[in-house]
Amino acid sequence: MDVLFVGGGPAGLAGAIELARLVRRDAESGGGVGEIEIGVLEKSEVLGEHCLSGAVVVPGPFRELFPAVPEEELPFRRPVHGDRVYLLTERGSLRLPTPPSMRNHGNYVASISEIVRWMGERAEAAGVSVFTGFPADALLVEGERVVGVRTTPSGLGRDGAPGSGYVPPTDLTARITVLAEGTRGSLTQAYLEWQGIGSENPQIFALGVKELWETPAGPEAVIHTLGWPLPPDVFGGSFMYPMGENLVSLGLVVGLDYPQHSLDTHVLLQRLKTHPLFGRLLAGGELVEWGAKTIPEGGYYAIPERLHGDGVLITGDAAGLVNVPSLKGIHYAVLSGMFAARAAFRALESRDTSAEALSVYDRRVRDSFIVRDLHRTRNMRLAFKKGLYVGGIKAAMMTLTRGVFPGSRIAAEADPTARRQVVDMPPFTPDGRRTFSKQDAVFRSGNATRDDLPSHLVVGEDIDGDTASFYESMCPAGVYERRGDGLVVNAPNCVDCKATDVLGPRWTPREGGSGPSYKRM
Repeated sequence: MDVLFVGGGPAGLAGAIELARLVRRDAESGGGVGEIEIGVLEKSEVLGEHCLSGAVVVPGPFRELFPAVPEEELPFRRPVHGDRVYLLTERGSLRLPTPPSMRNHGNYVASISEIVRWMGERAEAAGVSVFTGFPADALLVEGERVVGVRTTPSGLGRDGAPGSGYVPPTDLTARITVLAEGTRGSLTQAYLEWQGIGSENPQIFALGVKELWETPAGPEAVIHTLGWPLPPDVFGGSFMYPMGENLVSLGLVVGLDYPQHSLDTHVLLQRLKTHPLFGRLLAGGELVEWGAKTIPEGGYYAIPERLHGDGVLITGDAAGLVNVPSLKGIHYAVLSGMFAARAAFRALESRDTSAEALSVYDRRVRDSFIVRDLHRTRNMRLAFKKGLYVGGIKAAMMTLTRGVFPGSRIAAEADPTARRQVVDMPPFTPDGRRTFSKQDAVFRSGNATRDDLPSHLVVGEDIDGDTASFYESMCPAGVYERRGDGLVVNAPNCVDCKATDVLGPRWTPREGGSGPSYKRM
C-alpha cells in the first residue's frame, strides 16, 4: 500500500475516502502523484460490527466529506427534536436546565454501525481496498520509521498451536500508516511508548454499556441523566435516544476512576431500567442488542504531544479526540481522518513522508475546532474528581467563563492509581424481561468467538481473591470469574470493550472476526 488506514471506523474510512478524492482530482488536473494504493484494515468480519457509540452526531464534517450527498441521505437516523436533562433519585427525577455543551439543535441521532457500513460502501466505490477480518498485531518499523503492520494469525488452537485452518500473519507495508484504531488502540499505545510521546495529563477512560430496545413508544427528545444509580462520588450518567422505527438506545457511562471496589457498570444499567422515568418508556419493549466500549475522557490535556512521526499519523479516538461535556467524538474522528488524508497527500506529492513532512497534520488538528472545543472544556471532566455536586458547581463556573476558571490545569492521575475501597454493593437478580444477566447480554451482542481460541487476555500470576472480585465486577461481559481465591478467565465472552486493558489484564488482538457483531449500535 501507499497509505494504510488501520481501523475501519469513522476516522479510517473518512481518511481513505478523502485521500481517494484528492488523488482523483490530482489525476484529472494532470498532477504528478499518479496511482495510489489506499487500504483500510479492519479487525471485524464486517464493517461496523465492532463499532459502538451513543450516538448523537454533528453533521458538519459529513457534509464536508460528502458534499454531493443531500443531508437527508446521510446515514443518520433522525434529527434531534429536543433535549432533556434530569437529576435522578432512586424513585424520582428533577429536570435541569440543559447545559450549552449538551444542546443538540441541528444534530442527528444515529447508529455508528450503520454509519460505518455506509461509509465503507463509498470507500470501496472510490477504489479503496477494504480488508475486513484482519486485526493488526504489531507495527513494522525500520529504524524510527513505521513502514506498515503485521496482522494476527488465525486458526490457532487453545494451546496456541496452528490447527487445520491456520493462516499465518501477513505483513502489509505502506509509505504512510494511519492509526485509526479507536479507543485504547494497541498499536497507538505501542508507538507512543516506543517514541516516548507523553501528554500533560495521562489519558483517563470511562466504560459505556449500551442497549438497543424495540418499544411501542419512545421519547421524542434526547434524554441525559445524572445521579442515581451512580454513587455521588462516581462520574458518569445515562442517555436515552429515540432511533426511529420504534427503536430506542439506552446506555450508562461510568468513569473508570470510581472508588468502589465492587462497582458493576452492567448491573447499574440494569437498575437504571427500573426507574420510573425509563420504565414507562420501555414498557412492552424487547431488548434487541447489547454492547460495551471504553471512551477516552482525558480531553485537551491528555492529547499526545505529537500525533505524527516518520511514516505514521494518529487519528480519532486513538488520539483521545473526544469531548466529554458534549458527549461527542464521531465528528472529530471524521475530521481528523480527513486532515490525515490531506497531510498524506501532500507528503506523497512531495515524495517526503518524514515526520517533518507529516507534521502539517498536527498543525491542522490543533488549529481546528477540534482542539478549540477541547481547550474550552479542558478541565470540565477533571472537575468531577471530587464528586457530582462539587463537580457540577465547578463545571458551571467553567461554562460561564468559557474554560478560564479555575485558571490552570487540573492534574489527573491514571485510572489504575485510583484508591478503591471494598464496599458491599446490594445484590441484584435479573428478571430476564426488563433486566438481564451478563451472559444474556453477551448473547445479544452477537458474539461468535470460537470457544477454543487462545486467550487474548494477558493476566498476571499473582491475582488474589480481592483482585479477582474487582475484575469480576468491572467487566460487563462476564469474562472474569472469581472462584475461591483464584481467577477464571472466560476469554470467548470478551466484546473488546478494553476496560480490562485500562484497569487489569492486558487486551491483545485475536483472530479476525472474533468479538461482537453489532448491527445497529
